[in-house]
Amino acid sequence: MTSPFQIMHSMTADRSGLKGKQINAETRRRVAAFAGPYRSSIVGFVAATVAATFLGLLPPLLIREVFDVAIIGEGDGGYLNKLFIIMVVAAIGEAGLGLVERFLSSRIGEGLIFDLRVRLFDHVQRMPLAFFTRTQTGTLISRLNNDVIGAQRAFTGTLGTVVGNVITLGATLITMLLLEWKLTLLAIVILPIFVLPARRVGAGLQEITREGMNVNASMNNTMTERFNVSGALLVKLFGRHTAEAGDFSNKAGRVRDIGIRSAMYSRIFLMALTLVGAIGTALVYWWGGHQVIDGSITPGTLVALGLYTVRIYMPLTSLSNARVDIMTAFVSFERVFEVLDSPNAIEDADDATELTSATGTLRFNNVTFRYPDPAPGTPESLGGGEQTGSPSDVLHAINLSVEAGQMIAVVGPSGAGKTTLTSLVPRLYDVTSGSIEIDGHDVRSVTQDSLRQAIGVVSQDPHLFHDSVGDNLRYAHPDASAHDLIVACKAARIHDVIAALPEGYDTIVGERGYRLSGGEKQRLAIARMLLKNPAIVVLDEATSHLDTENEAHVQEALSHALQGRTSLVIAHRLSTITDADVIVVLDEGRIVEQGTHDELRHAGGVYEDLYATLVQAETAD
Repeated sequence: MTSPFQIMHSMTADRSGLKGKQINAETRRRVAAFAGPYRSSIVGFVAATVAATFLGLLPPLLIREVFDVAIIGEGDGGYLNKLFIIMVVAAIGEAGLGLVERFLSSRIGEGLIFDLRVRLFDHVQRMPLAFFTRTQTGTLISRLNNDVIGAQRAFTGTLGTVVGNVITLGATLITMLLLEWKLTLLAIVILPIFVLPARRVGAGLQEITREGMNVNASMNNTMTERFNVSGALLVKLFGRHTAEAGDFSNKAGRVRDIGIRSAMYSRIFLMALTLVGAIGTALVYWWGGHQVIDGSITPGTLVALGLYTVRIYMPLTSLSNARVDIMTAFVSFERVFEVLDSPNAIEDADDATELTSATGTLRFNNVTFRYPDPAPGTPESLGGGEQTGSPSDVLHAINLSVEAGQMIAVVGPSGAGKTTLTSLVPRLYDVTSGSIEIDGHDVRSVTQDSLRQAIGVVSQDPHLFHDSVGDNLRYAHPDASAHDLIVACKAARIHDVIAALPEGYDTIVGERGYRLSGGEKQRLAIARMLLKNPAIVVLDEATSHLDTENEAHVQEALSHALQGRTSLVIAHRLSTITDADVIVVLDEGRIVEQGTHDELRHAGGVYEDLYATLVQAETAD
């Protein structure tokens, strides 16, 4: 049975976005595919709904028998007792079927939520890095939460509403017409008195609901930005507590006012529904009472018709909005499918093989690269359509050979392409032309998982999850023992710091690792990389933001971590550069010089100028 709140939900659907919209055949097919595993539950749900509907028709007919036969007709107490037992059994059966309906509906709905969320999460996780540079995190989370739940609620709600109301309305009207067709028509005729005003109320509530969603989103965004460590720190440093409280108070006040207006509109709707039901029932009893007096119908028939009258108003009203409900369901599914259909520009080749026992030999063969534009087919709501690619190549004809175990320092002015070059090795992006090989294998010919297992990256701002130290470390090696963690952390020169924490390796590091200093986070990231045990290490200016003391600790950790591994180091510290086996100088996306420190100093080229600048900067420090 449809509730008044479900009817209000139908009437508050945004018809402006659905006007003229047709259900796409492909969307119908895909929705059916997601619903396929729950076919038996759907059949059971519909069967329980049909059975409950017909059981719900029995009480008025039994009451008719009570008045016309058991009391007025024969005065048979035994028959009255039988009717009482049948009514009780029917009520218990209807309640039991209601529980079955609810269980099956929940099973279908929660199953759909699970399937859609897992599919979405897996798809988004596999998207290339470029996808995340264009897409708002809030948009993805909204699709994963709001749209998935909206699709599920719309699907199961529409299924229950349409099926239940059609069966209830059809069976009730047929029964009423068989009992007395004139009174049935009278009960139906007054429905427009309710539907037309209710639609106007629904339109007003639609505007309030839209405004409420926008204001709530703004209020939630304020809380999200101010309740993280960075936002809270900014508020404190600029002394904006009072202003922020005032701004939040204004937004919360608008939410409060909209809530009051929404409650009043809902109350008006419920009052209208109750009023029309009361008027309709009164009319039936009034006219039907005259017919009883005239002997046209029996008292029991009149009572039964009065009870049935209440059962037809809500289904009729709800079905008048059935198309909106159905379209809303499919719009929610389409928004979910938008994400699932976002093309992935970096995927494993059909014949991709596993990269095993990598030694770390690395080759760049005439590599050219430009940042790509959004992939064709990506919707604008997810970052498609915007031209964010580079207008020209950012790397030009890069040729570089790195032997296993060598340390390569990549230097050059800002914007020369250093980070871009190292991002191509683990296939965060794919080369525009040319190729990159590891141990003779083109990185595009091996699986991404095995490729990235062979590569460890430590960036200048390593990310830590809001979890324990141990769980952050085990992200690289889930099966690592406590002993493995200690060995890696000792090698990274961070074990003593962790041991001194309140709960040791079980200490929560805080959002993005804010409980640790920059140098401690770097060393923890190095320990995490050591647990991964990669053949190739990429260091992206891992010591650029550290003070002298922390840098010394990190450098000591790195000297151990890089032993026996091929390493690409984007460096700006003299000690790191001069220790490298080969120094590669990039300028405007090209390798302009390559050699050892002494060779490049004597060449007197770009490196000599960079070196002089670094010496001056470190002397000033």
